[in-house]
Amino acid sequence: MLGELNGTQINEVLKQNVIGHLGCSDLGETYVVPVTYAYDGDSIICHSAPGKKIDMMRSNPRVCFQVNEMRDMGNWKSVIAWGRFEELAGDEAKRAIRFFVDRLAPLMPSETSHPTHGFNPEKFNPQEMKWIVFKIRLGKKTGRYEQR
Repeated sequence: MLGELNGTQINEVLKQNVIGHLGCSDLGETYVVPVTYAYDGDSIICHSAPGKKIDMMRSNPRVCFQVNEMRDMGNWKSVIAWGRFEELAGDEAKRAIRFFVDRLAPLMPSETSHPTHGFNPEKFNPQEMKWIVFKIRLGKKTGRYEQR
């Protein structure tokens, strides 16, 4: 059976997962990249080194975000959401990265697999960062599923 996810189901898919695909576009070019994220019920929280996606989102903050769960070809869920890139700084960046670390830490089997690359939240100083903390404030969200 194919169907549409309701709002509660969409939020559950976003909360239960930590890897999604971020789509951005600028000057006629579209770029889609996988990202590790944490969902706070309103926004997707991420961090990144400076580069193409950050440059594109700074220029055009309208983005698309996609997450999927797949057990097999007949049992899956997919969510697509549209939102707006917001670069974070200061205390807001500090709170966001703490939320990100707390969400992902239980999923890390070893120190080398931490998405924070040696990040110590106790010594976090946003002014000294070499990477960018940002959120995607979500607006419209849709979801589909197939269940055998």
